[in-house]
Amino acid sequence: MRVFVQIPCLNEEETLPSVLESIPTHIDGVDEIVILVVDDGSTDRTIEVAQSYGVTHFVRHARNMGLARSFRDGVDYALQHGADIVVNTDGDNQYPQSRIGDLVQPLLAGRADIAIGDRQTKTIAHFSPFKKFMQGAGSRVVNLAAGTELPDAASGFRAYSKLALERLNIVTQFSYCMETIIQAGNKRLRIESVPITTNPKTRESRLFSNIFQHMGKSAQAIMRSYIMFKPHTIFLTLAGLFFLGAVIPFGRFLILSWMGVAGDHIQSLIFGSAMLVGTLLSLALLVISDLQQTNRVLIEDSLERIKQLQYAPERLILDATGPGPLPANGTRPDAADGSTPEQHER
Repeated sequence: MRVFVQIPCLNEEETLPSVLESIPTHIDGVDEIVILVVDDGSTDRTIEVAQSYGVTHFVRHARNMGLARSFRDGVDYALQHGADIVVNTDGDNQYPQSRIGDLVQPLLAGRADIAIGDRQTKTIAHFSPFKKFMQGAGSRVVNLAAGTELPDAASGFRAYSKLALERLNIVTQFSYCMETIIQAGNKRLRIESVPITTNPKTRESRLFSNIFQHMGKSAQAIMRSYIMFKPHTIFLTLAGLFFLGAVIPFGRFLILSWMGVAGDHIQSLIFGSAMLVGTLLSLALLVISDLQQTNRVLIEDSLERIKQLQYAPERLILDATGPGPLPANGTRPDAADGSTPEQHER
Protein backbone atom coordinates (compact mmCIF):
# COMPACT_ATOMS: atom_id res chain seq x y z
CA MET A 1 0.00 0.00 0.00
CA ARG A 2 1.62 3.23 -1.22
CA VAL A 3 0.28 6.58 0.00
CA PHE A 4 1.24 9.81 -1.74
CA VAL A 5 0.86 13.01 0.27
CA GLN A 6 0.69 15.85 -2.23
CA ILE A 7 1.26 19.44 -1.13
CA PRO A 8 0.23 22.21 -3.56
CA CYS A 9 2.55 25.16 -2.96
CA LEU A 10 2.73 28.77 -4.07
CA ASN A 11 5.56 30.60 -2.30
CA GLU A 12 5.38 28.52 0.87
CA GLU A 13 9.02 28.60 1.99
CA GLU A 14 8.06 29.88 5.45
CA THR A 15 5.26 27.42 6.25
CA LEU A 16 6.40 24.36 4.29
CA PRO A 17 8.88 23.20 6.99
CA SER A 18 6.04 22.93 9.53
CA VAL A 19 4.03 20.89 7.04
CA LEU A 20 6.87 18.51 6.20
CA GLU A 21 7.91 18.04 9.82
CA SER A 22 4.38 17.02 10.89
CA ILE A 23 3.68 14.46 8.17
CA PRO A 24 3.75 11.00 9.78
CA THR A 25 6.52 8.63 8.75
CA HIS A 26 4.51 5.50 9.57
CA ILE A 27 0.84 4.56 9.25
CA ASP A 28 -0.52 1.15 10.19
CA GLY A 29 -1.50 -0.72 7.04
CA VAL A 30 0.67 1.48 4.79
CA ASP A 31 3.92 0.19 3.32
CA GLU A 32 5.28 3.50 2.04
CA ILE A 33 4.52 7.20 2.49
CA VAL A 34 5.74 9.40 -0.35
CA ILE A 35 5.73 13.21 -0.22
CA LEU A 36 4.98 15.05 -3.46
CA VAL A 37 5.36 18.83 -3.69
CA VAL A 38 3.35 20.50 -6.47
CA ASP A 39 5.04 23.84 -7.11
CA ASP A 40 2.49 26.12 -8.77
CA GLY A 41 4.89 28.73 -10.11
CA SER A 42 6.61 29.70 -6.85
CA THR A 43 9.16 32.50 -7.03
CA ASP A 44 10.70 31.93 -3.60
CA ARG A 45 12.77 29.04 -2.16
CA THR A 46 9.90 26.57 -1.86
CA ILE A 47 11.69 23.90 -3.90
CA GLU A 48 15.00 24.35 -2.08
CA VAL A 49 13.26 24.08 1.30
CA ALA A 50 11.48 20.89 0.24
CA GLN A 51 14.72 19.38 -1.04
CA SER A 52 16.45 20.20 2.24
CA TYR A 53 13.84 18.01 3.97
CA GLY A 54 14.57 15.12 1.63
CA VAL A 55 11.67 15.52 -0.79
CA THR A 56 12.52 14.02 -4.18
CA HIS A 57 9.14 14.02 -5.93
CA PHE A 58 8.08 17.28 -7.57
CA VAL A 59 5.63 18.58 -10.14
CA ARG A 60 6.60 22.07 -11.25
CA HIS A 61 4.56 24.66 -13.14
CA ALA A 62 6.49 27.35 -14.98
CA ARG A 63 3.75 29.83 -13.99
CA ASN A 64 0.77 29.85 -11.64
CA MET A 65 -1.90 27.48 -13.01
CA GLY A 66 -4.35 27.43 -10.11
CA LEU A 67 -5.36 24.93 -7.46
CA ALA A 68 -7.48 22.69 -9.69
CA ARG A 69 -4.68 22.21 -12.23
CA SER A 70 -2.16 21.61 -9.44
CA PHE A 71 -4.40 18.94 -7.93
CA ARG A 72 -4.94 17.25 -11.30
CA ASP A 73 -1.24 17.24 -12.24
CA GLY A 74 -0.26 16.00 -8.79
CA VAL A 75 -2.77 13.14 -8.99
CA ASP A 76 -1.52 12.18 -12.44
CA TYR A 77 2.07 12.09 -11.18
CA ALA A 78 1.15 10.09 -8.08
CA LEU A 79 -0.83 7.48 -10.01
CA GLN A 80 1.97 7.15 -12.55
CA HIS A 81 4.28 6.35 -9.64
CA GLY A 82 2.11 3.64 -8.18
CA ALA A 83 -0.05 5.49 -5.64
CA ASP A 84 -2.86 3.48 -4.04
CA ILE A 85 -4.09 6.46 -2.02
CA VAL A 86 -3.49 10.16 -2.63
CA VAL A 87 -3.79 12.55 0.32
CA ASN A 88 -4.14 16.24 -0.46
CA THR A 89 -3.11 18.76 2.18
CA ASP A 90 -1.99 22.40 1.90
CA GLY A 91 1.33 24.21 1.94
CA ASP A 92 0.14 26.92 4.34
CA ASN A 93 -0.06 24.42 7.23
CA GLN A 94 -3.79 24.95 7.68
CA TYR A 95 -4.47 21.26 8.21
CA PRO A 96 -3.04 18.94 10.92
CA GLN A 97 -0.80 16.60 8.96
CA SER A 98 -0.53 14.41 12.06
CA ARG A 99 -4.11 13.31 11.32
CA ILE A 100 -3.24 11.86 7.91
CA GLY A 101 -3.22 8.39 9.47
CA ASP A 102 -6.80 8.90 10.69
CA LEU A 103 -7.82 10.36 7.34
CA VAL A 104 -6.75 7.29 5.34
CA GLN A 105 -8.23 4.73 7.75
CA PRO A 106 -11.71 4.68 6.11
CA LEU A 107 -10.02 3.89 2.80
CA LEU A 108 -7.73 1.25 4.27
CA ALA A 109 -10.71 -0.39 5.99
CA GLY A 110 -12.68 -0.43 2.73
CA ARG A 111 -15.49 1.75 4.12
CA ALA A 112 -14.94 4.71 1.80
CA ASP A 113 -13.45 5.74 -1.52
CA ILE A 114 -12.92 9.34 -0.37
CA ALA A 115 -12.30 10.74 3.11
CA ILE A 116 -12.69 14.46 3.84
CA GLY A 117 -11.45 16.23 6.93
CA ASP A 118 -14.28 18.07 8.68
CA ARG A 119 -12.75 21.28 10.01
CA GLN A 120 -15.80 21.89 12.22
CA THR A 121 -15.93 25.43 10.83
CA LYS A 122 -18.26 26.74 13.53
CA THR A 123 -15.42 26.34 16.04
CA ILE A 124 -12.69 28.07 13.99
CA ALA A 125 -11.81 31.28 15.83
CA HIS A 126 -10.50 33.31 12.86
CA PHE A 127 -13.64 32.64 10.76
CA SER A 128 -16.10 35.54 10.91
CA PRO A 129 -19.79 34.77 11.64
CA PHE A 130 -20.60 35.57 8.00
CA LYS A 131 -17.92 33.19 6.73
CA LYS A 132 -19.13 30.43 9.06
CA PHE A 133 -22.68 30.92 7.80
CA MET A 134 -21.60 30.86 4.15
CA GLN A 135 -19.45 27.76 4.70
CA GLY A 136 -22.48 25.95 6.12
CA ALA A 137 -24.77 27.22 3.35
CA GLY A 138 -22.28 26.20 0.68
CA SER A 139 -21.98 22.70 2.13
CA ARG A 140 -25.77 22.34 2.12
CA VAL A 141 -25.95 23.36 -1.54
CA VAL A 142 -23.19 20.91 -2.49
CA ASN A 143 -24.89 18.13 -0.52
CA LEU A 144 -28.13 18.84 -2.36
CA ALA A 145 -26.38 18.60 -5.71
CA ALA A 146 -24.35 15.50 -4.78
CA GLY A 147 -26.87 13.63 -2.65
CA THR A 148 -24.41 13.54 0.25
CA GLU A 149 -24.40 14.60 3.91
CA LEU A 150 -21.01 16.21 4.38
CA PRO A 151 -20.56 18.88 7.07
CA ASP A 152 -17.55 20.57 5.42
CA ALA A 153 -17.65 20.33 1.63
CA ALA A 154 -14.99 23.03 1.14
CA SER A 155 -12.26 21.25 3.10
CA GLY A 156 -9.17 20.50 1.04
CA PHE A 157 -7.76 17.96 3.51
CA ARG A 158 -8.74 14.79 1.68
CA ALA A 159 -7.75 11.23 0.88
CA TYR A 160 -8.70 9.61 -2.42
CA SER A 161 -8.42 5.97 -3.40
CA LYS A 162 -6.97 5.04 -6.77
CA LEU A 163 -10.41 3.82 -7.86
CA ALA A 164 -11.99 7.18 -7.03
CA LEU A 165 -9.30 9.14 -8.86
CA GLU A 166 -9.72 7.00 -11.95
CA ARG A 167 -13.44 7.82 -12.00
CA LEU A 168 -13.17 11.55 -11.29
CA ASN A 169 -12.41 14.12 -14.00
CA ILE A 170 -11.48 17.69 -13.05
CA VAL A 171 -12.76 20.25 -15.56
CA THR A 172 -12.94 23.43 -13.46
CA GLN A 173 -10.00 25.84 -13.30
CA PHE A 174 -10.76 27.33 -9.87
CA SER A 175 -10.99 24.69 -7.14
CA TYR A 176 -11.58 20.98 -7.35
CA CYS A 177 -13.25 20.71 -3.91
CA MET A 178 -16.90 21.22 -4.84
CA GLU A 179 -16.67 19.56 -8.23
CA THR A 180 -15.15 16.32 -7.00
CA ILE A 181 -17.83 15.93 -4.31
CA ILE A 182 -20.67 16.44 -6.79
CA GLN A 183 -19.06 14.02 -9.23
CA ALA A 184 -18.35 11.46 -6.52
CA GLY A 185 -21.87 11.66 -5.12
CA ASN A 186 -23.50 11.21 -8.51
CA LYS A 187 -21.11 8.38 -9.39
CA ARG A 188 -22.04 6.56 -6.17
CA LEU A 189 -18.57 6.72 -4.64
CA ARG A 190 -18.49 6.32 -0.87
CA ILE A 191 -17.48 9.47 1.03
CA GLU A 192 -16.76 9.68 4.75
CA SER A 193 -16.03 12.69 6.96
CA VAL A 194 -13.27 12.65 9.56
CA PRO A 195 -13.53 15.35 12.29
CA ILE A 196 -10.33 17.38 12.61
CA THR A 197 -9.16 20.69 13.99
CA THR A 198 -7.17 23.32 12.11
CA ASN A 199 -3.84 24.94 12.85
CA PRO A 200 -3.61 28.69 13.57
CA LYS A 201 -3.91 30.91 10.52
CA THR A 202 -0.56 31.67 8.88
CA ARG A 203 -1.58 33.93 5.99
CA GLU A 204 -4.48 35.09 3.84
CA SER A 205 -5.74 32.78 1.13
CA ARG A 206 -4.06 33.14 -2.26
CA LEU A 207 -6.88 31.31 -4.02
CA PHE A 208 -9.20 34.34 -3.93
CA SER A 209 -8.93 38.03 -3.01
CA ASN A 210 -12.13 38.19 -0.94
CA ILE A 211 -14.96 35.94 0.20
CA PHE A 212 -17.37 37.29 -2.42
CA GLN A 213 -15.04 36.28 -5.24
CA HIS A 214 -14.79 32.83 -3.66
CA MET A 215 -18.59 32.62 -3.38
CA GLY A 216 -19.06 33.62 -7.02
CA LYS A 217 -16.52 31.16 -8.41
CA SER A 218 -17.73 28.37 -6.14
CA ALA A 219 -21.34 28.98 -7.20
CA GLN A 220 -20.27 28.84 -10.84
CA ALA A 221 -18.48 25.51 -10.31
CA ILE A 222 -21.44 24.06 -8.40
CA MET A 223 -23.96 25.14 -11.04
CA ARG A 224 -21.85 23.74 -13.88
CA SER A 225 -21.47 20.41 -12.12
CA TYR A 226 -25.16 20.31 -11.18
CA ILE A 227 -26.25 20.92 -14.78
CA MET A 228 -23.76 18.28 -15.91
CA PHE A 229 -25.27 15.56 -13.72
CA LYS A 230 -28.88 16.69 -13.22
CA PRO A 231 -29.98 18.62 -16.32
CA HIS A 232 -33.55 17.34 -16.02
CA THR A 233 -34.01 19.06 -12.67
CA ILE A 234 -32.76 22.41 -13.99
CA PHE A 235 -34.52 22.56 -17.34
CA LEU A 236 -37.79 20.93 -16.28
CA THR A 237 -38.01 23.48 -13.46
CA LEU A 238 -37.36 26.32 -15.90
CA ALA A 239 -39.89 24.90 -18.36
CA GLY A 240 -42.48 24.64 -15.58
CA LEU A 241 -41.91 28.24 -14.46
CA PHE A 242 -42.09 29.58 -18.00
CA PHE A 243 -45.23 27.53 -18.69
CA LEU A 244 -46.85 28.90 -15.55
CA GLY A 245 -45.86 32.37 -16.72
CA ALA A 246 -47.61 31.64 -20.03
CA VAL A 247 -50.80 30.12 -18.58
CA ILE A 248 -51.59 33.08 -16.31
CA PRO A 249 -51.62 35.84 -18.99
CA PHE A 250 -53.26 33.52 -21.54
CA GLY A 251 -55.96 32.70 -19.01
CA ARG A 252 -56.38 36.38 -18.24
CA PHE A 253 -56.70 37.15 -21.95
CA LEU A 254 -59.32 34.42 -22.43
CA ILE A 255 -61.37 35.73 -19.50
CA LEU A 256 -61.16 39.27 -20.89
CA SER A 257 -62.18 37.94 -24.31
CA TRP A 258 -65.24 36.32 -22.75
CA MET A 259 -66.02 39.68 -21.13
CA GLY A 260 -65.58 41.42 -24.49
CA VAL A 261 -62.67 43.70 -23.51
CA ALA A 262 -59.69 41.66 -24.71
CA GLY A 263 -58.78 44.25 -27.33
CA ASP A 264 -57.48 46.60 -24.65
CA HIS A 265 -55.23 43.94 -23.08
CA ILE A 266 -53.24 42.56 -26.02
CA GLN A 267 -50.07 42.84 -23.87
CA SER A 268 -51.21 39.75 -21.94
CA LEU A 269 -51.18 37.76 -25.17
CA ILE A 270 -47.71 39.07 -26.07
CA PHE A 271 -46.29 38.30 -22.63
CA GLY A 272 -47.86 34.83 -22.60
CA SER A 273 -46.39 34.09 -26.03
CA ALA A 274 -42.93 35.10 -24.81
CA MET A 275 -43.28 32.79 -21.80
CA LEU A 276 -44.40 29.96 -24.07
CA VAL A 277 -41.30 30.46 -26.22
CA GLY A 278 -39.22 30.24 -23.02
CA THR A 279 -40.95 26.95 -22.20
CA LEU A 280 -40.14 25.50 -25.59
CA LEU A 281 -36.53 26.67 -25.40
CA SER A 282 -36.13 25.06 -21.95
CA LEU A 283 -37.49 21.78 -23.30
CA ALA A 284 -35.13 22.00 -26.28
CA LEU A 285 -32.18 22.59 -23.96
CA LEU A 286 -33.35 19.61 -21.89
CA VAL A 287 -33.21 17.35 -24.94
CA ILE A 288 -29.76 18.67 -25.90
CA SER A 289 -28.39 18.32 -22.36
CA ASP A 290 -29.79 14.80 -22.11
CA LEU A 291 -27.97 13.81 -25.29
CA GLN A 292 -24.78 15.44 -24.00
CA GLN A 293 -25.15 13.61 -20.71
CA THR A 294 -25.33 10.31 -22.60
CA ASN A 295 -22.17 11.21 -24.52
CA ARG A 296 -20.43 12.31 -21.31
CA VAL A 297 -21.19 9.00 -19.62
CA LEU A 298 -19.76 7.08 -22.59
CA ILE A 299 -16.67 9.32 -22.76
CA GLU A 300 -16.05 9.06 -19.00
CA ASP A 301 -16.35 5.29 -19.20
CA SER A 302 -13.69 5.30 -21.92
CA LEU A 303 -11.49 7.66 -19.89
CA GLU A 304 -11.76 5.41 -16.85
CA ARG A 305 -10.65 2.40 -18.90
CA ILE A 306 -7.77 4.39 -20.37
CA LYS A 307 -6.66 5.44 -16.87
CA GLN A 308 -6.84 1.84 -15.66
CA LEU A 309 -4.53 0.83 -18.49
CA GLN A 310 -2.25 3.85 -18.04
CA TYR A 311 -1.84 3.34 -14.28
CA ALA A 312 -1.82 -0.45 -14.27
CA PRO A 313 1.08 -1.94 -12.25
CA GLU A 314 2.38 -3.80 -15.31
CA ARG A 315 2.52 -0.53 -17.27
CA LEU A 316 4.29 1.23 -14.40
CA ILE A 317 7.00 -1.44 -14.32
CA LEU A 318 7.41 -1.28 -18.11
CA ASP A 319 7.68 2.52 -18.10
CA ALA A 320 10.17 2.46 -15.25
CA THR A 321 12.49 -0.07 -16.79
CA GLY A 322 12.36 0.49 -20.53
CA PRO A 323 14.54 -1.98 -22.44
CA GLY A 324 16.44 -4.42 -20.35
CA PRO A 325 15.97 -5.99 -16.92
CA LEU A 326 14.25 -4.28 -13.97
CA PRO A 327 16.78 -2.52 -11.68
CA ALA A 328 16.79 -3.44 -8.01
CA ASN A 329 15.01 -0.21 -6.97
CA GLY A 330 12.40 -0.49 -9.74
CA THR A 331 13.27 2.88 -11.34
CA ARG A 332 15.27 4.15 -14.24
CA PRO A 333 18.97 4.56 -13.46
CA ASP A 334 18.86 8.21 -14.59
CA ALA A 335 15.93 9.27 -12.37
CA ALA A 336 16.44 9.39 -8.63
CA ASP A 337 12.74 9.54 -7.92
CA GLY A 338 11.49 7.33 -10.73
CA SER A 339 10.07 10.23 -12.73
CA THR A 340 10.75 11.37 -16.25
CA PRO A 341 11.95 14.90 -17.01
CA GLU A 342 8.60 15.96 -18.45
CA GLN A 343 6.88 15.00 -15.21
CA HIS A 344 9.00 17.45 -13.23
CA GLU A 345 7.85 20.54 -15.07
CA ARG A 346 4.50 21.18 -16.72
